[in-house]
Amino acid sequence: MNHSKSKNALIVALDYPDAHTALATVDSLDNLCQWFKVGLELYIAAGNSIVETLKRRGFSVFLDLKLHDIPNTVAGAVRSAAVSGADLLTVHASGGPAMLTAAAEAAAHSSDLKLLAVTVLTSMDQTQLAATGISASPADHVLRLAEVAYNSGIRGFVSSAEELTAIRPKYPDATLVIPGIRPAGSSIGDQKRIATPAAAIASGANYLVVGRPITQSENPAKAAHAILTEISSALQK
Repeated sequence: MNHSKSKNALIVALDYPDAHTALATVDSLDNLCQWFKVGLELYIAAGNSIVETLKRRGFSVFLDLKLHDIPNTVAGAVRSAAVSGADLLTVHASGGPAMLTAAAEAAAHSSDLKLLAVTVLTSMDQTQLAATGISASPADHVLRLAEVAYNSGIRGFVSSAEELTAIRPKYPDATLVIPGIRPAGSSIGDQKRIATPAAAIASGANYLVVGRPITQSENPAKAAHAILTEISSALQK
């Protein structure tokens, strides 16, 4: 099966404590995948060098830092991320309109960096939200935060697959990145709101973030190939 389209829809999460281990996984995938996620754990350990290395090798980078600070600080971080060469960068939608607007304005000076607003983490469910003082359901809160981010100039969101059917019709021009993807039969780990690759693509996802089902597999390339095949089948429907 031709995986040219699915290759650009799968983001492999390099959730490792050091660059050496992360790059070993990249090598083991033998160019099956185009996109890699660099999150807080790896970024704090390796810094911009891991982003630069991945870009130098021809890969695309999703820099998942979930920025959440005062507007001036976040704007500066966005500018720094643009210089690093990252293609996608996350900010927390809960940072509010002033922070999100500052981030969007900083990103506007880069032709390559696209911002994504993180709505509600996939590890959060109704009980977790209630503990933070939010009485709304995860789905309702996702839509509220997405609206704040969109009105602030951000045209990409991170949410669980459960909210896709509500977000996609309302924001047809948005880039939707969906974590918490678990192929049938795999462990859900610490995720609460999950979906299979096929279900997420069918609901309108642009990118799927997959970590442990690939990176903790005995054969990461085989696991990635299976997910790419599932994505390809969904894209053809």
